[in-house]
Amino acid sequence: MKETALVIMAAGIGSRYGKGIKQLAKVGPSGEIIMEYSIHDAINAGFNKVIFIIRKDIEDEFRAVIGDRIEKHVKVQYAYQDINDLPEGYSLPEGRTKPWGTAQAVLCAKDLIDCPFLVINADDFYGADGFKIVHDYLVNEMDENADVLDMCMAGFILGNTLSDNGTVTRGVCRTKEGSGELISVTETYEIAERDGRISGLDKDGNEVPLSAEDRVSMNMWGLPRGILDVLEEGFPRFLDGISENSLKAEYLLPKEIDSLIKAGKGRVRLLETSGKWYGVTYAEDRAYVESAMRRMTEEGIYKEKLFD
Repeated sequence: MKETALVIMAAGIGSRYGKGIKQLAKVGPSGEIIMEYSIHDAINAGFNKVIFIIRKDIEDEFRAVIGDRIEKHVKVQYAYQDINDLPEGYSLPEGRTKPWGTAQAVLCAKDLIDCPFLVINADDFYGADGFKIVHDYLVNEMDENADVLDMCMAGFILGNTLSDNGTVTRGVCRTKEGSGELISVTETYEIAERDGRISGLDKDGNEVPLSAEDRVSMNMWGLPRGILDVLEEGFPRFLDGISENSLKAEYLLPKEIDSLIKAGKGRVRLLETSGKWYGVTYAEDRAYVESAMRRMTEEGIYKEKLFD
């Protein structure tokens, strides 16, 4: 069986959540955190190892809360996202405190990734189906020797990813008619239901009407190892392209994949999942997520203790 890795991006600051490290918030009936459910579902789907991308300053707490227990059940490795980890010849702009984004986060794990991999957010609950369909694609369908990068993405129903406690940002997907091949992923902001209809804003602040049935990206990407070389080559170009006074520009994985699609250098199969997404975007979301995890435990979808 082909080796596959689960890469979890857990270095985010979580500014909207408030105090504390939101990726380590306990939401399960036995004190599980969200990423434990992801790891549980990934192991069951067939993933062979887990690579955590974290900040060095949270390593001790991270290992105590989850890492030391998980490594008893699956191979675990750590990569560290550092704002100062820049290509040779580049330096941190004065006043920059914001991390460089998801593409740079994945790039931090380049030396550890030696097989096709799935990359996810630490603070999102995706459901077992997403892990299974992506794993099956990585093992049975991905052509690592193709002329263009062969990728996949779990596409969630927008209505299954909204928060009752505030607006959200989602990558809205378009596919070729009659096929599951992705045409584009467009970051759409301030998405919420307003007066009985769902809408968001584009990058220029213009209203974008949306449907609850639209497919969106939740950063659940199945990728070949070859994309790491592309991201490494692209990081200096990104840095060259930002203005001197831009302290918040991010090197984002969805945007880079979107660019590969439009340049004819990559193709992405959108794998449809009807799974319900849960996440702690806002502090008020936590009670809702706790209730959902408790319900799924009572229904027998998950054990009372995921990792004994």
